[in-house]
Amino acid sequence: MNKVGKYEFLAEPFHCDFTKRLFMGHLGNHMLNAADFHSTDRGFGMKYLMTIQRSWVLSRLAIEMEEMPLMNTRFNVETWVESAMRYFTSRNFAVVDKENGKVYGYGRSIWAMIDTETRQPTDILAIDNGAINQWIEKEKPCPIDKGGRVKMSDDARLVRTIDTYYNDVDINGHINSVKYIEHVLDLWPQEWYREYSIRRFEIAYVAEAHAGDKLSFYREESTTSDGQPAFCIRISKNGSTECCRCKIVFR
Repeated sequence: MNKVGKYEFLAEPFHCDFTKRLFMGHLGNHMLNAADFHSTDRGFGMKYLMTIQRSWVLSRLAIEMEEMPLMNTRFNVETWVESAMRYFTSRNFAVVDKENGKVYGYGRSIWAMIDTETRQPTDILAIDNGAINQWIEKEKPCPIDKGGRVKMSDDARLVRTIDTYYNDVDINGHINSVKYIEHVLDLWPQEWYREYSIRRFEIAYVAEAHAGDKLSFYREESTTSDGQPAFCIRISKNGSTECCRCKIVFR
């Protein structure tokens, strides 16, 4: 079995926006599915971890795209483990057209493993005597920047507060990682996306939120060195605890 996994997906019509390109949230879901397929095939996926009260949780995700797959396009998500430490592991992604091999973009992610009862981090290398180490792939390139700390000032403006419900919650019992991405991208109207597309999206998760929590979104605007609009977002729950931070660069 190769260290790099390759999994085919389809940009289904109802997973695409009005531009007939795949929603960023659905691409995020495909990446997380590819990660689970890859880890399950190699013996350290959720199917096994659930039997020993363990689970993977996403800590950071950065996606950088040249373009999004068009409706009805078949594409592969390639994924591989770049490194593994006691409490965190790095996993990369490449999104590649199945027919012509065109690379749409790349992703970088950081994962932790938690005890599903205590919700505390656990030792990744203790699983099957550190079996994850035999799957580390350091030679395959992932030519995008790693996600950095999203710096924000106290002047960030509150732009929206929403309630959370049943459909926001995943198998770990907290707000789904991709739901945060969808809620953040809803901060801009449809007209904005007629003019701009997403070049890079990165998110760092800080604390769990659960169904019934109110999420507040604070936003600051800046520009990149090449003049593209960029935004930093801070999400807090119930008016106090910070849940995550995002940075979005448009083109």
